[in-house]
Amino acid sequence: MADPDEESRTAASTDGSDTVQNSTPALTKTAQKKLLKQERLAARKAEKKAAEKQRKAEHKEQRRREWDEKLEALSPEEKAKVIESKNEARRERIKREKEEHRMKIERLKKAAEVGQKVVLDLDFGHLMTASEIQSLSQQIMYCYAANSRSANPTHLWLTGCTGEMEARLQNVPGFNNWIIEKENRPYIEALKDHKENLIYLTADAEDVIEELDLKSIYIIGGLVDRNRYKRITMDKANEQGIKAAKLPIGKYLKMSSSQVLTVNQVFEIMLNFIESRDWKSAFFNAIPQRKRDDAEAEILGEENNGTADAADVVALTEEDKKEDLEGDVVEEGCARKKQCIRETEDVEDIETTGNNVSATDNGNKELL
Repeated sequence: MADPDEESRTAASTDGSDTVQNSTPALTKTAQKKLLKQERLAARKAEKKAAEKQRKAEHKEQRRREWDEKLEALSPEEKAKVIESKNEARRERIKREKEEHRMKIERLKKAAEVGQKVVLDLDFGHLMTASEIQSLSQQIMYCYAANSRSANPTHLWLTGCTGEMEARLQNVPGFNNWIIEKENRPYIEALKDHKENLIYLTADAEDVIEELDLKSIYIIGGLVDRNRYKRITMDKANEQGIKAAKLPIGKYLKMSSSQVLTVNQVFEIMLNFIESRDWKSAFFNAIPQRKRDDAEAEILGEENNGTADAADVVALTEEDKKEDLEGDVVEEGCARKKQCIRETEDVEDIETTGNNVSATDNGNKELL
């Protein structure tokens, strides 16, 4: 017969265990807002992805119908000529793409020998959230795509690439085939023999760059921080005893203190200047019109009101700014991300699209 006291103790122990297992800490208001924001962004991204997929499917089906109708209206001899013409066009396209890819590889390899050295400092991973690291990995992808397209690419370095930042980049299609310098060590170690040539680009510097020097190695801080860390790159340069300078953006554009350029925008400004030697066109071609308009509107509001008084000037809250910037990555970065992925997979695409078109249904589908 079971001991009643033992049963009571067992029941109490079981109840206590269940209580511990079922008790989950309630989310704070900040955490709840962050979770809701992430859910909204994820939902918007999913909707856009589904709509784009549907649009592509409809467009593909329409082209297939038009192709089939065109073939059905032709005689056997005419049909053979049309198909051969398409095959020839495809062969020419593949030949052209192979040549373009070969030239791109040659440009990047030459840049590694004589090009302007630009370093993306990725040593700030411990200061960023997972979403910010993801945003930075996309910006790095845009940098490489822009460098690959350029007629005068830079000698691009990634330094301090470790931990989650490295893991994110490893997930980028074709990353291991990128023609760049990848360093797990920070730049101060990897380039210790060239310390006197290091120049950290930071808006907090007093010196302004008027011309790019091939002997200099320009460093761009790889940090997506929503303005949390003030003067962090300037302080880092001072602590390491290296030079710091800023781009002459103030001479050509009005940018408010709250306007932050992304890593890829700073890189593309430099890339544009290397090609044009014109800072104004370099800035205008790299900075979106929307961001320039926002900056001018905010500055105008401050001038009209004396100070940036939140009660008088229509302005975004810090949370809104975060969401707006993250939304920009989803809204504006989607097409660029797809383009970057296509470019990093050029070799595979070229090698696998060499099949000829035939008059069969499968052949028609391959053509489309």
